[in-house]
Amino acid sequence: RRRRSAKRGQDLLDSLDRLKAALLGGRVAPQELRAIAGRLAERAGSSGDPRLDGLMAEIELRAAVELAKLEARRNL
Repeated sequence: RRRRSAKRGQDLLDSLDRLKAALLGGRVAPQELRAIAGRLAERAGSSGDPRLDGLMAEIELRAAVELAKLEARRNL
């Protein structure tokens, strides 16, 4: 469980890095946003490690905030 949670966190961080690069390049691919949203929707269970679970919650929150900010900009 711990390894699976760590991999999920790394995947989300990698997605956020790609999103940052796309934002700096001036173009955000809708499929990247959908991929991040999909990963966030896949709720993983507890890893059994409270520190890892807390870190995962922070990563998920950050990803959700970034998606919300992008959606708000697109709706202006």
